[in-house]
Amino acid sequence: MTEQSTRQFDLVLRTPTPLTLHPAAVYLSSLTSGSRRTMQKALNAIAEMLTDDQCDAMSVDWSKLRYQHTAAIRAVLMERYSPATANRMLCALRRVLREAFRLGLMSADDYAHAADVSNVRGDSPLRGRLLKISEIAALLKDCKNDQDMIGVRDAALIAILSGSGLRRSEAVALDLGDYNSEDGSLQVRKGKGGKSRTVYLPAGAVAALDAWLKVRGDLRGALICPVRRGGHVEIRRLTDQAVMVILRKRALSAGVAPFSPHDFRRTFISNLLEAGVDVLTVSRLAGHADPATTQKYDLRPEEAKRQAVQQHLHVPYG
Repeated sequence: MTEQSTRQFDLVLRTPTPLTLHPAAVYLSSLTSGSRRTMQKALNAIAEMLTDDQCDAMSVDWSKLRYQHTAAIRAVLMERYSPATANRMLCALRRVLREAFRLGLMSADDYAHAADVSNVRGDSPLRGRLLKISEIAALLKDCKNDQDMIGVRDAALIAILSGSGLRRSEAVALDLGDYNSEDGSLQVRKGKGGKSRTVYLPAGAVAALDAWLKVRGDLRGALICPVRRGGHVEIRRLTDQAVMVILRKRALSAGVAPFSPHDFRRTFISNLLEAGVDVLTVSRLAGHADPATTQKYDLRPEEAKRQAVQQHLHVPYG
């Protein structure tokens, strides 16, 4: 190593740093709550790799990282994770290094060299699954069978997720004023990357949401809210984790195979593509900046692809 090289134990912060001057804290504060949890987990994992499990994201001196560190991290990530996960973690690492430079903690040369690590190449296997219409119907039927306000609330939540393809973080961020019952539209004001968009609910989802609003009332605030025992609605937001708990409970009660909240999104995108909707329109509804991202969500089975070719293409041979 050269004199400018950093030994492993030098990466540990010796004195607490104010959050306004800590590169990881500054970066994480710029993210939405859902992304913040994901990226903090990624940074914690990287910090552990750098220090033999001595540190987390907040106790590493990120400004001391040099190319030999980031190149080594990339090699480890490439071995341990799928390309998509590894690249997401590398993105978090680069962003923290950029904040260290912007805060005056790294020179331009040190930052440029440390951040100069390429993404991991390769295709990740498709994750998640598609929900059948019969499974969504079973979930909604289970909600109706409850015959209480929680059942009405859960039906509205499932209708929004399945009918609009929203991320769960986007669904819980909706306010009452974001819903227009006249055209069934939802204004997504806190989408990924801070971008806004308009989505539209199908008739069945509008009916489920309207039924919830009759019992929720017209107070301003969160659209989908917690319901206490006794049927008291609290006008505050559900957490992302609460959505997961609700869906797991409903899947078990309705006899539906386990699924994730994001599987509603995968199903929404795949079904629209299956119906022949152009990928640009689907990407706009999904809130994807790049239509190529939308295509990665296409989980239609190979049989659908085979039928598409055989039914719509013709080669005039013989």
